[in-house]
Amino acid sequence: MDRRSFLGLTAGAGVTLLAGSACGAGGGDTGSSGDATTLNLLCEGGGKVELQPVVDAYKKATGISVNLVELPYDGLFNRLTSELSSGRPSFDICAVDAVWLPLFATKLAGIDQLFTDAVKADLFPALVREANVDGKFIGMPVWTNAEVLLYRKDLFEDPAERSAFQDKYGYPLAPPKDWQQFTDVAKFFTRPDRKLYGTDVKGAVETEWLAHVLQAGSPGVVLDDAGKVIVDNPGHLAALTFYADLANKHKVNPAGPQQTDWNAAQNLFNQGSTAMTRFWAHAYRQIPKDAAVAGKVGVAPMIGGTAGVAGIPGPWYLSLPQGGAKQTEAVKFIQACYDDNALSLTSTLGLAARKSAYQQYTSQAGYEAFGPLLTTLDAPATRTRPATPHWQRIVDDALIPTLQKSLLPGANYAALLKDARAKIEGIIT
Repeated sequence: MDRRSFLGLTAGAGVTLLAGSACGAGGGDTGSSGDATTLNLLCEGGGKVELQPVVDAYKKATGISVNLVELPYDGLFNRLTSELSSGRPSFDICAVDAVWLPLFATKLAGIDQLFTDAVKADLFPALVREANVDGKFIGMPVWTNAEVLLYRKDLFEDPAERSAFQDKYGYPLAPPKDWQQFTDVAKFFTRPDRKLYGTDVKGAVETEWLAHVLQAGSPGVVLDDAGKVIVDNPGHLAALTFYADLANKHKVNPAGPQQTDWNAAQNLFNQGSTAMTRFWAHAYRQIPKDAAVAGKVGVAPMIGGTAGVAGIPGPWYLSLPQGGAKQTEAVKFIQACYDDNALSLTSTLGLAARKSAYQQYTSQAGYEAFGPLLTTLDAPATRTRPATPHWQRIVDDALIPTLQKSLLPGANYAALLKDARAKIEGIIT
């Protein structure tokens, strides 16, 4: 499952077009006159789920309707590409995946006026940095996610397991906080004869390895802030060594790590086959009631390395096309999405972008993942993916092949990263 597909889990890649969705915004900018109007907002399925509570509240407060035009992930990308390029968009607002911002930056309107000091202080720093492309803010983050640590409380809290772990490793069994503890716990719970493994290793997706790259102290992932390729720097090598060694050296994961993606890892954990998984925080509330681990799952922040805890956020932004006919009212709606951001936490996905929104729920039963998510997203080492229009090609042609090759016996991690550097330099030049 690649990023496009996984957004069905994190932000919901919808697969059904809304019947009768409008194809044109039409009309002039009536936002300042107080006249009733309708705004058209392009989004994918998860966006529709997340935005619906805000849309309903906005309609009640202002009388203005927002038509959520739902498209599948690839369909949304293609439509944005076509209509932004033509300069004749049929929409007033669009939901934009973070990795698309550099691609569409020159076609999106600036919304600097929304990013007051108070607003920026209540958003996670990595998202504020990402929203600003070439000196202007072009998207307001409306929901984000990050990997945290899910673990089986029934194993971690078992007195016999705790005693055995203490005897073997000399410190108490607890949710691991760093790489060494994670390795120890994963080795301890790996019991192939019982079809139990310490954790998973996801060779078919790159995000988790890159989170470890940041934990290792790299100033960025793959590219630095100047666009220079750093995929073979010490942080990338340390992270790849830690990550691939879990499979190659310690053998703490189920078979087939090269093919293990988000979906496979989630299923393994829910079935009780792994004691721990590094996974997106939203999944905590979506564990099926009939899953083997239902009611037995704990959650902790993402593990840390020498630079501490770090994750790769998975945000989406609301943006405006340049020259849109209803920009005044569209800006007002985006402001409302920020103001009422906490409403999205009541949706089935339950994601937001504001710190204060998550903080409202951290002490409530069923939302135990929000505290660890806040810690991970607000960690100093947490950073977004690099701002490059070539990102998806870098992932497909360089990062995932490198990761999968690293999970073969005898892999030379440094040589693989050197090859990846050459590949990426060929892509971006």
